[in-house]
Amino acid sequence: MVIIGIDPHKATHTAVAVDENEAVLSKLEVRAARDQRDRLLRWAARFEERTWAVESAGGLGELLARELVDAGETVIDVPATLAARVRLLGSGKSHKNDPNDARSTAIAALRQPRLRAAGVDSDATTVRLVVGRHHDLGRLRTQSVCRLHRLLCTIVPGGHPRRMSADQAERMLAGIAARTVVDATRKEMALELLADVRRLDADIAVSRQRVVAAVNATGTSLTDLYGVGPVVAAIIIGHVGDVRRFPTRDHFASYNATAPIEASSGPKKRHRLNPRGNRMINYALHMAAVTQIRNDTPGRAYFDRKLAEGKTKKEALRALKRRISDAVYRQLILDLEHR
Repeated sequence: MVIIGIDPHKATHTAVAVDENEAVLSKLEVRAARDQRDRLLRWAARFEERTWAVESAGGLGELLARELVDAGETVIDVPATLAARVRLLGSGKSHKNDPNDARSTAIAALRQPRLRAAGVDSDATTVRLVVGRHHDLGRLRTQSVCRLHRLLCTIVPGGHPRRMSADQAERMLAGIAARTVVDATRKEMALELLADVRRLDADIAVSRQRVVAAVNATGTSLTDLYGVGPVVAAIIIGHVGDVRRFPTRDHFASYNATAPIEASSGPKKRHRLNPRGNRMINYALHMAAVTQIRNDTPGRAYFDRKLAEGKTKKEALRALKRRISDAVYRQLILDLEHR
């Protein structure tokens, strides 16, 4: 078996083929153009049993990975952090350049048999795209609101209270009389920012409808879990992909960083918070946990029970997130069985 690692860029793609012993067999750099797939396939034709490993197949390498999948090739998505770890720990190949990055990507795919296949789940890809756009719009709205708050502080003493709707900002600006040219300019800019907020509010509402439609199209049962709405479900579906790559719920918890990692030394055994893992899925599980705690739910009862055992609020929240992770994994497996 030959693994072909690809380090994708906007202008060029570098491919390195390695064998099962991690020995480099061949290298190729192709220009990112319409014939990129054909050139790679002609070069790789000598390797009959081959698997392609694309670094960040959901990023710059997405189009190339999709083209290879459409051509009937087996393509693996290798996270950039995993490829970087292989490169840094490699002997004599730690210098960062395109061939070393491609080689590290191939070795990472060789060592990790449970990496996600690229371009095989169109539903997950669609959901990930729409929820990504939804989050981008949310960030843009937050930026506009923060800039509006800052500008209001230069017009009205103390500005506006922390939470502010577009209607509240409009009423405040309507009561402001510009006495100087500077005040008039500030008010004009504030009105422009307010218009940005209203436009983004409308875009977010449309985006949320798109997220709901995409999640419903998957037929998922994740939304049956308390605290898992369409947006949270979309994050999980989009970032998990094929749940079969996680053999057990423990593997899934390790991937989403809800499982603590061991930090033992000598006879002292202890565990600590896992700062790694997929942070988007971890964020989605956190939102579900917070929602359960705020309401009268079994999750709140579990949280209170952990507090009674002497856990801190953070420790109890982490324990609840792990239980939700297990429930999410169970629902994803059930969804797969009912397809």
